[in-house]
Amino acid sequence: MKAIETSLEINEQLYSRQLYVLGTEAMRRLRRSSMLVSGMKGLGVEIAKNLVLAGVGRLTLHDPSPTCWMDLASQFFLAEEDIGQNRAKASLPHLAQLNSSVCLDAHDGPLAEIELQAFQVVVLTDSTLEEQLQVGSLCHKLGVHFVVASTRGLVGQLFCDFGKEFTIYEPSEAEPLGNSIGHISQGSPGILTVLEENGHCFQDGDRAVFSGIEGMTELNDGDPRPVRVLDKRTLEIGDTAAFSPYLRSGTITKVKKPQTRSYVSSPAREQNETERARCLHQAFQALHKFQAQTGRLPRPWDLGDANELVVLARGLEPLQGDHGEKGNEALDEALVKEFAMTCTGDLSPVSSVIGGIAAQEMLKAASGKFTPLDQWLYFDALECLPEDGQSPLGPEGCAHRDCRYDGQIAVFGADFQKKLGEQNYFLVGAGAIGCELLKTFAMVGLGAGPGGGITVTDMDTVELSNLSRQFLFRWQWGTPKAKAAALAVKDMNPALRVTAHTNELGPDTEHVYGEDFFSSLDGVACALDTFEARQYVSERCIHSLKPMLESGTQGIQGEAAIFVPFLTQPYSMPPEDAIETAYPICTLRYFPSTIEHTLQWALNEFEGLFRLPAETINRTHILPCISMNPNRQATESHGQPCFSHRTPTWIIFWQLPTCTPRPTGSQAPRTGTDCGGCCRHPRPSPPSSPVTGSWKRPRQSGVSLRSPANSKRLLRPSPGPATALLG
Repeated sequence: MKAIETSLEINEQLYSRQLYVLGTEAMRRLRRSSMLVSGMKGLGVEIAKNLVLAGVGRLTLHDPSPTCWMDLASQFFLAEEDIGQNRAKASLPHLAQLNSSVCLDAHDGPLAEIELQAFQVVVLTDSTLEEQLQVGSLCHKLGVHFVVASTRGLVGQLFCDFGKEFTIYEPSEAEPLGNSIGHISQGSPGILTVLEENGHCFQDGDRAVFSGIEGMTELNDGDPRPVRVLDKRTLEIGDTAAFSPYLRSGTITKVKKPQTRSYVSSPAREQNETERARCLHQAFQALHKFQAQTGRLPRPWDLGDANELVVLARGLEPLQGDHGEKGNEALDEALVKEFAMTCTGDLSPVSSVIGGIAAQEMLKAASGKFTPLDQWLYFDALECLPEDGQSPLGPEGCAHRDCRYDGQIAVFGADFQKKLGEQNYFLVGAGAIGCELLKTFAMVGLGAGPGGGITVTDMDTVELSNLSRQFLFRWQWGTPKAKAAALAVKDMNPALRVTAHTNELGPDTEHVYGEDFFSSLDGVACALDTFEARQYVSERCIHSLKPMLESGTQGIQGEAAIFVPFLTQPYSMPPEDAIETAYPICTLRYFPSTIEHTLQWALNEFEGLFRLPAETINRTHILPCISMNPNRQATESHGQPCFSHRTPTWIIFWQLPTCTPRPTGSQAPRTGTDCGGCCRHPRPSPPSSPVTGSWKRPRQSGVSLRSPANSKRLLRPSPGPATALLG
C-alpha cells in the first residue's frame, strides 16, 4: 500500500499559507501519503520536522543506533539525558507535538525488517553506499520514490529517484489560466459560455476546475473535468443535467497538463553537474570506500587520513561529463582534502539546508506539485574555512570532548566554539525565519557562553496559522512569539542565554534599543517582513558598525544576504515606484502584508465585479442599430455579423442601491428600490450615449427586467427580435 486509504480532513486555517502554494488537490495527496525517514541524526530530524509540519498522512522514523554526544550538535530534539537511548524513539514524542494529525511511529530494528512497499517515499540520511544501492534498487523496482540525503561537515549531498514514470501534475509555479463564466446550461453535455469577448484559453483535451458559481454549486471545488471546444467562447464540460440551474458568476480554471519524467536508480553515478559537484561526488564515493576499509570516518584535520582519501578518489572511475562522456579534467585534490579533514563534523546549518531541500523533494514526490530536482544536488560551504586551507589547530584542537558541540568543534576547533559562546546578537522577528534562526543559534551555541547572549523581539502573538511553519510554537495561542520561542530553544540548549522582548523596533523604542544597546552587540539578524523595517535596522547597524544578517520570504521565493559596514554594499530598499506599482498577483491574492496591497486587491475586485462586466455588456449590447434575431446572433443593419457568439443569458449588472431602468410604458408602481425616480432615488439626468449622443430607455418588447428574491437586478435579452439602445 503506497498511500493511506482514507482521505484525511484538511484544516484550512492551520494550512492556510501552504494551501495557497500547493492547492487543495496536492494537499489531499499529501494527507494520504506514507513516508519513511531512516536515520535520526540532525539531518534526519530536520527532514522529519518539515514533513510533520507539512501534514503528511503517516511518517515512520527509523534508527537502530543510540544517542551520543556528537548528535547533540545538530539534533535539536535530543538532550543530554537521551544519551544512550534510541534516537528514533527519543525523537518521536517531540515530533508528535508538532502536528497531532500526522500518524507517527518509530522502528529501532534493522532497515531490512521494514516493508518498503508500505511507503510512498523513502529517504536514507545515515547510510552506507551498499545500503543506498540495495534500497534504491528495491524502491525503483517497487515504484517507491527514493531519496538519499547526506551531510558531512560543510558539504551536503542529495539524490532523488522517483521511478521510471513519475507524473508531475503541476510542473511550474505560474498562475493557472482561467475565464469568467457567463452561463452554463443544464444538459448532457452542459454548455459553458465565458464572459471574455476575446474568448477562452482552453483547447480540446484540457481539464478544468470551477469555483465561485452561484446556482450550479455542484461544480464548485470538484474534480477536474475534461472540456471540448465548440468555439472561442463556448465549451462542453460534460453532463450537467442533474445539477441545479446556473444563476450567476463563477470562474473556470485550466488545470495544468501533467508531465512525465524518468529516473535512473543508481546513487553511485553522477552525470549532470558542474566540475566542482563532480569532484564532490568523487569525494563522497571515496569516503564510502574509506569507511568500508577502516570502519571509521577520517580524523578531523588529520593530514594522513586526508591524503589517503585523495588517493582513493584518484583510483575511482574517471569523472563523467555533462552528457555522460568521460571527462578529462583533473581531480581537484585540494577540494577533496578539505572535505576529508572536515567530513567528521556535524553542523546544524548544513543539516537545515539539505534537510529543507530533501523534505521539499519528498513533498513533490507525494503531491506531484512542481518539478523535482534532476536527481543530484551538491552543496558546500567550504569557504567558511581559513583561506589558506590549513587549520592552525591540528587534530588535537578539534578532538572530541564529550560535549554537545563536538560536531562543530571537529570542523572549527574549541577556540572558535568559545568565541561563539561569547557573542551577543540581536534577533528582530520570531516568525517562521526567526524560529529557524533561534534553533540554529541554540545548536551552534551562539551566545551560550560567559558574557554572551541573544535578545529577540517580536510584538506579534502566536496564531493557529503559524503552527504549520513556526515549529517552536505548539498550542500557545495568544502568547507573545518571542517569549514562546525563547522558552522552546532553552529546552534545546539549556546553556543558551536568551532574553525575549515584545517591542517593535523603530524610532518609538530607541529609548530601549539606543546606542548603548547596539554598541554592546556583535551582530544583528533580521527576520522582518517589510522593506521599511529592514531599512531602519540597516541604518542602525551602519551607525553602530555592526554586521546585519538579512533574510526574508514572499510567497514561494526567498532570499538571504549579509551586510557588513564599509565592507559590503549596504542594504537598500527597492525603488519607490517599484514598491508602489509592482504587486505580484500571488502577493495580492495570498500574502497581502501592507495597506497598499489591500487597496490594490479591493480595486482589482471592484473592477472585476462592476467595471469589466459593465464594459462587456456595453460592448455586446450598446451598438448602433443592432438587431437581435431569434437565435440571439447580433447583426448590423446591412446583415453582416457583428459578433457571432451567444451572449450570456444572465449577467449581474444592476445592484443596490443603483436603480434599474424601467421599460417604456410600464405602469409598475414606483416602490422600494425599483422606483423609477422617487424622493428617495431621484431620477438622474439622462447621460449621453457613448454611441449616438442620446440616451433612450430600452423598449419593453426588447428587454425583460426581473426582480428575483435577493433583490439583485438582472439584465436579460428577450428571446424575440428587438432593436434597443441600452444605457
